[in-house]
Amino acid sequence: MAQIVSEINQNQPREFRTVTASTKVTDVELAELEQAAASRGVRLGEWIRDVLLRAARSPSGVPEADPVMTEIVALQMFLTNVFSFVACGERMSADRYQELMRNVKTNKHRTAREVVAQYATEGGEEGHA
Repeated sequence: MAQIVSEINQNQPREFRTVTASTKVTDVELAELEQAAASRGVRLGEWIRDVLLRAARSPSGVPEADPVMTEIVALQMFLTNVFSFVACGERMSADRYQELMRNVKTNKHRTAREVVAQYATEGGEEGHA
């Protein structure tokens, strides 16, 4: 286990990074990584560290769905349920609408993670609709 060196500065502990984790990449891959970091306005090393730690801390080993993906999945869940009523010629009551909204809010993050995981394992094949 790597030792973390700490220094107390204004009552805030500061952890110094003392260990290097590295990998080899091709020139093309390095250019891609540099572009990704630059587009986010951060240094390459900081961006790589953030990406690696986020992936390592993900409970399932699958990257978390970003907020935009989560909201797209929520919209899909909402529209699928609403249109099922419309397609059947039914009207949705106010209570049923509120129940649907609670369901979407409760399940959108989990469902988005499942969609991301499915794309990661199946190479992006459609099959979650």
